[in-house]
Amino acid sequence: MPKSYIRRILQSHVYDVAKETPLDTARQLSTKLGNTVYLKREDLQPIFSFKIRGAYNKMMSLTPAQLAMGVIAASAGNHAQGVALSAQRLGIHAVIVMPKTTPGIKVKSVQNYGAKTILHGNTYNEAYEFAVQLATEKGYTFVHPYDDPDVIAGQGTVGMELLRQTRHIDAIFVPVGGGGLIAGIAAYVKYVNPKIKIIGVEPIDAACLYEAMKANERIILPEVGIFVDGVAVKQVGEEPFRIAQTCVDDVITVSTDEVCAAIQDIFEDTRAIAEPAGALALAGLKRYVQTHGTRDQHLVAIVSGANINFHRLQHISERAEIGEGREALLAVTIPEQSGSFKTFCKTLGSRGITEFNYRYNDPTHAVVFVGIETHEHERPAVIQALVDQGFKVEDLSENEIAKLHIRHMVGGRKPVTDERLFHFEFPERPGALMNFLNKIGNQRNISLFHYRNHGADFGRVLAGIQIQESDYAEFIARLDTIGYPFRDETDNPVYRLFLV
Repeated sequence: MPKSYIRRILQSHVYDVAKETPLDTARQLSTKLGNTVYLKREDLQPIFSFKIRGAYNKMMSLTPAQLAMGVIAASAGNHAQGVALSAQRLGIHAVIVMPKTTPGIKVKSVQNYGAKTILHGNTYNEAYEFAVQLATEKGYTFVHPYDDPDVIAGQGTVGMELLRQTRHIDAIFVPVGGGGLIAGIAAYVKYVNPKIKIIGVEPIDAACLYEAMKANERIILPEVGIFVDGVAVKQVGEEPFRIAQTCVDDVITVSTDEVCAAIQDIFEDTRAIAEPAGALALAGLKRYVQTHGTRDQHLVAIVSGANINFHRLQHISERAEIGEGREALLAVTIPEQSGSFKTFCKTLGSRGITEFNYRYNDPTHAVVFVGIETHEHERPAVIQALVDQGFKVEDLSENEIAKLHIRHMVGGRKPVTDERLFHFEFPERPGALMNFLNKIGNQRNISLFHYRNHGADFGRVLAGIQIQESDYAEFIARLDTIGYPFRDETDNPVYRLFLV
C-alpha cells in the first residue's frame, strides 16, 4: 500500500507556498532523555502549521473548471488558514465554514487571506455538514482536512524531508487528529526504510486512532477533550486508518499535563511556543522513553503548529510543573492543634511548598490543599512520608477538577441541601452564560459557580445546583438540550474535602 503513495508524494505541489522546515536538535532534551531528540519545525510554515501542505496539494490537483468554481472547507483552525492562503496564491474563490463558537481572532486571520467566512452551527460537525451541503449546491470542491489522498500526499512531504535531512532515525512521533499527517509520513517512510518506527500520539481524551487500532475498526468517540484542540477529532479518517493499519507501529496517549510540559520543553530548547497539538508528539516521545527505557537512539518529534492564544500560557505554565513531575497536589488532613503545621513542614524536609490553602472549619482537624515541589517520580515517597507521620493524604495531582477549579476556590464553605456539582464546557462567546441560565430555568438555585478563562475556544465552568433527587432525571434531560458538554462531579473527592 505505501508504494501507491510514493509517486503522489514525490510529485506533490507544496513548495510553491510551503517551505522545507528545519530539523533541529533539541540539545537540552537530548541530554535529559539520554537520546538524540530532533524537532521537525512545522511551526515555521507561513501559517505556522503543516496544514498548508495538504491543502495546497489538493487544490493543485483540481481541474481548471473546478478551480474556477472555487473551493470550500469546514474548519476553525489551521486547515482553514491553509485553504485560505492556498486559494489566495492560486487566485480562486474560497469559502470557509466555521462554527459560531470560533473566536474572532481566528475568523479574522482567515479573512485576511481573502477567503469568505460563514459562521454556522455550534460544533465542527454542524459546520462540516453545512459545508458539504453548500459544495453540492454551489458546485464548490470540498477540501477535506485529512481524509483525502491528495491531502495525505501533501502531508507526506514531511516524511520525505525527514529522510533527506538525516540518515539516523530510529522512530518518528507524530500527532494524530484525523490521521492525515501520520498516514502521509508513514506511507513514505515505511516504503523507503521500514525499520523506522512510526508512532502516533494522541491525548488521552481524544484517542480516536488508538481506539480504532485496538478494535481493528474505526469507532466514534462519544466525546473528545478540548485542550489539545488541534486534534479534537471523534473518528479517524477512513483512508488514514487504512494506511495506519499496515504502516503505523504504535499509538500512545498522553495527558494534558504531559502536553503542557512538552510545550515548556520546546520553549526551553528553541524559544518557540508550540500550540498544544504542536507539542503532542514530543509529549509522546517522552512518555515512550520513560516507558521503554530507550537510550542512545535518534528520535524525531513533529512540532506540528504554533497557533496558540497568548492567554492560554498561564494555564499551560501551571500544568507543566505537574506534567514534569515537579509538583504534587495533595489534600492533607492535619490535626487542628498547636504544632501540627510545623510537623507537616518538617516531614517535607527541604522540599518547597508551592501552595497552601486552608480555612478553619472543624475544631478537631483541618483539610489543607497543598502544592509541594518534587523531583521526577518522587511523589509516592512524599505521600508515604506524610502517611508515616499519621497524616491522611489524598493525591489530587491527576484530578482535573482539583487542578482546573478547586485550587482557586479553597477558602470557604457554605452548607446547602440537595446540591449537585457539575462541570460544563462553555463556548467562549457572548451570550453563552445567558443561554445556559435561560435553559435551566428560574426554579433552579445555583449555589456555587467558578469560571476561569484559559484562552481556549471553550471555558470550563464548575457549578453547584440545588436539585431534589426526584427532579434529577428531568434536570439532566434539560441540560442535554443546551448542547454544552457536561458531567456530574458530585462524587469527586475534592468536592467532599473542600466544598461541603
